[in-house]
Amino acid sequence: MNIQLMSGDGLPPLLKLSNVSKSFGGIAALKDVDFELHTGEIHGLVGENGAGKSTTMKIIAGVYADYEGEMRIDGAPMHFRSARDSLAAGIGMVHQELSTVPDLTVAENVFLGHQPLTRFGTVDWPRINREAARLIASLGLDIDPTTRMGALPVGLQQLVELSRVLFSGARIIILDEPTSALSPPEVKRLFEVLRKIRAEGRGIIFISHFLDDVLEISDTVTIFRNGRKVATERAAALTKDAVISHMIGRGSIGMHMGESTTLAGDEAKPVVLEARSISDGKLLRDVSLRLRAGEITGVYGFMGCGQIELARALFGKIRLKRGQLALDGATRSFKSTAAARGQGIAFVPENRRMMLFRTEPVFKNISIAILDRIHRLWLKPRAENKIAATRATDLQIRPPNPNMLLGSLSGGNQQKVGLAKWLTHLPKVLILSEPTRGMDVGAKEDVIRIVKALRDRGVAILVLSTEPETILTLADRVSVLRKGIVAKEFSHGTIHKADLLAAA
Repeated sequence: MNIQLMSGDGLPPLLKLSNVSKSFGGIAALKDVDFELHTGEIHGLVGENGAGKSTTMKIIAGVYADYEGEMRIDGAPMHFRSARDSLAAGIGMVHQELSTVPDLTVAENVFLGHQPLTRFGTVDWPRINREAARLIASLGLDIDPTTRMGALPVGLQQLVELSRVLFSGARIIILDEPTSALSPPEVKRLFEVLRKIRAEGRGIIFISHFLDDVLEISDTVTIFRNGRKVATERAAALTKDAVISHMIGRGSIGMHMGESTTLAGDEAKPVVLEARSISDGKLLRDVSLRLRAGEITGVYGFMGCGQIELARALFGKIRLKRGQLALDGATRSFKSTAAARGQGIAFVPENRRMMLFRTEPVFKNISIAILDRIHRLWLKPRAENKIAATRATDLQIRPPNPNMLLGSLSGGNQQKVGLAKWLTHLPKVLILSEPTRGMDVGAKEDVIRIVKALRDRGVAILVLSTEPETILTLADRVSVLRKGIVAKEFSHGTIHKADLLAAA
């Protein structure tokens, strides 16, 4: 059921979008979207990855100026040409990736780019500290404004960034995944602050994958699916199951590839790598996981759930504060990525730029992981090229020319190169973070085929993804991460996309 809200005082909505559409290269990202935000309202916005949430917010924030439809603020037509226009109209956004400067003080972060000056043209430090203290206190926070920003926990840093948006005079505040990295006490504190802001008559758009948080804090919830708004309802009238049903489409469960799967975890297969109640002292909390030879373990969760931290901890990029890792039953401590590689662990991160050299030829990107095996005293480009040519053929890297610069390949083929570097000498454990993100259908199918072939050769594989379809297509067993803990595990029977969304 869709609802139309009217301001209690009869005034027009604070923000209104009418029939807004946006396309990229002929592909529609938004289709005839209507949206309203009212004074003194917290409006939750939910939907799967690619549903259109981010595109809508970027239109409101002035990032995208080329769109169809109409936007009004306080009833007046607006069409922003830049983020500066949006800010001038009283719209502020707190992004998931904080833009605070850790080496500056809290007060300096609050007034970043807007430092008040004395009559002599110098920065008025006493005023900055005094005004920052007043603004922070108005949010119910007790923070010394001279504290170095990086010394604060993430939750408080987020609230300081929120105070900066408030200082700008914003009446419309967009929060992108504000609770993803927060502990329960920090979420509670954030919600108290948001309720104070709502009481001041400002409007808040609360974007999150964490449906429990959305339903708790929002007055109204709008749900997007495939670039369209499919429902706007009072939060009090919604259940989590109802939201999920809107997100994925009623009756769609099990009808499409990647919507459901039957798991076949095999307890008889030997455990190669085991995490025993590991914690990183920040996000990961007592995470236990077993990776078995010839099996794909999927880890699903929303952005900020701890997937990236888990992958890095297993690969020696993050030091553990508590817990143990065991390889083939023996306790190990990987003090570096080199130590992890030396023990047969391979990692393909979510960001291809972290592992590949775009300005170098394909063959160098493939051979870099095995240089110590094929070279003694000097480089042998001919040997490297021969190995790379074989891998390019095996993995159907297009075009199959190992001398091409990596940057000239598509994203999907670059991902294949990232896999190819580990295939000459198979690892014991292969960790894949977002292995199919941003690829076209054909490239995804190729990568899925490659990963399953590696599993069939006995490699223990960990696939971490925020895309439920990827997990359901690849995994033999699944763990769901939620805010740094294992919320649920599935190893046998049929599971649906809705099961993953509910557990996350």
